[in-house]
Amino acid sequence: MRLHQCLLPIALLLCTCVANAAQLVRVGAYHFPPYVMKPESAAPEGLLPDLLAAFNAAQGDYHFELVPTSVTRRYRDFNQARYDLILFESPDWGWQDIPLDKLDLGIADAEVYVARQQSGRDQRFFDRLGNKRMALYSGYHYGFAGFNADQDYLTRNFNAVLTYSHDSNLLMLLHDRVDISVVTRSYLRIYQRDNPQEGLQLLISERTDQVYHHHALLRPRGPLDARQLAGLLQGLQRSGRLAELVQRYQLLAASAADTESANPMPR
Repeated sequence: MRLHQCLLPIALLLCTCVANAAQLVRVGAYHFPPYVMKPESAAPEGLLPDLLAAFNAAQGDYHFELVPTSVTRRYRDFNQARYDLILFESPDWGWQDIPLDKLDLGIADAEVYVARQQSGRDQRFFDRLGNKRMALYSGYHYGFAGFNADQDYLTRNFNAVLTYSHDSNLLMLLHDRVDISVVTRSYLRIYQRDNPQEGLQLLISERTDQVYHHHALLRPRGPLDARQLAGLLQGLQRSGRLAELVQRYQLLAASAADTESANPMPR
């Protein structure tokens, strides 16, 4: 058999493999519990890794891969095309001047005020924030602060201690080192479920700091556009997999959350 005859089947096989290869889609992720925990680790956990695994299992046109970033570096990494899209974001969280495409995911969450239960303390404790010591998550955008995430601004105007852990903030509350923290509601519900004794010691505000609809933010001219991503989400919705994940991580469908619009922000 001549050499070119041997190479022909190999070339055809390589062409077939390339044609059938899934398009890589890089998804930015920073530590944001319960959406993703420790994205730089070998086995990150949370809603986002579970959702990407569901996308990959449901189809073969795209392969979704998690790319670690940080809460402050995510804008620069997006502009430098280090990843193609980021999920569970709000366009109001510092993205206003960055060219992007967006898709409402139909999933909602909120930030709520939390204090320690004490005799005589009730919902009126949350009426004013100006005279309280606050524990906040560094890099987060809070409604009461006009979505200004600058650390100096929060420290100067709201007597804030900034950390990178909801657990640390709740621990400071329980030890009376701060008066109020603002915690993602989905995370708080999971914390109460997993730590029932500590959960009983928390006073949770009836008012919300903000209720937000999560979005996907996509890089223009990336490998996946908003219409294509919407189609993949619809597939998970039809199979029931999306609802299962939303329920597991204590989230709400956006339609259900519309009745929970944020109350006027306390100052």
